[in-house]
Amino acid sequence: MIEKNPNFLIILSAPSGGGKSTILAEVLKAADNIDYSVSYTTRPPRGTEQNGVAYHFVDEREFLRRREEGDFLETAQVFGRWYGTSKSFIRGRLAARRHVIMDIDVQGAAQIHTTDIPHVKIFIIPPSMEILRERLMKRATDSPQEIEKRLTIARKELEYIPNYDYLVVNNELSQAVREVLAIVQAEENRVGRYRDPIKGFLKQENQ
Repeated sequence: MIEKNPNFLIILSAPSGGGKSTILAEVLKAADNIDYSVSYTTRPPRGTEQNGVAYHFVDEREFLRRREEGDFLETAQVFGRWYGTSKSFIRGRLAARRHVIMDIDVQGAAQIHTTDIPHVKIFIIPPSMEILRERLMKRATDSPQEIEKRLTIARKELEYIPNYDYLVVNNELSQAVREVLAIVQAEENRVGRYRDPIKGFLKQENQ
């Protein structure tokens, strides 16, 4: 019988306003074999955020203990608060024959790339910088100065695109979601995920 190791971590990265969180949510709705990676953070919950759903909310002592024990695939400190992705959670879901999906910045993705966790990296980008600017303005959550800051960061993030496996241009949401799902399906059938497929195929003949 032909066997394979089909499950892997799906990493989505994009500039702020690129649509990665929206695409991730739609992928989770469409696929029944993908789980969301809930990150750990030391920041307090906001509004109606629930522990274990939006984030695993922990204090700094607990977070640093987990980091010291090597339980994080990647960590980052943003505005004085820690964020991290649990290695044990990812391994547990993969062992349960589930894919795991997460949205993360380019620095976090680079950290994960050096680990032994099987993964595929997808960079999501709008059709142009001008469209990205328009989307940030339509969100109406940032000042003009903050928007310019985000665009400056976006230009730097574009330099990481060659380090990714796939590029999805998010011009129309439903099409971008279909492309991400198609990438996942193609990756499931990558030859390298099979355990000696020739031997498994010929074994049938000898039984």
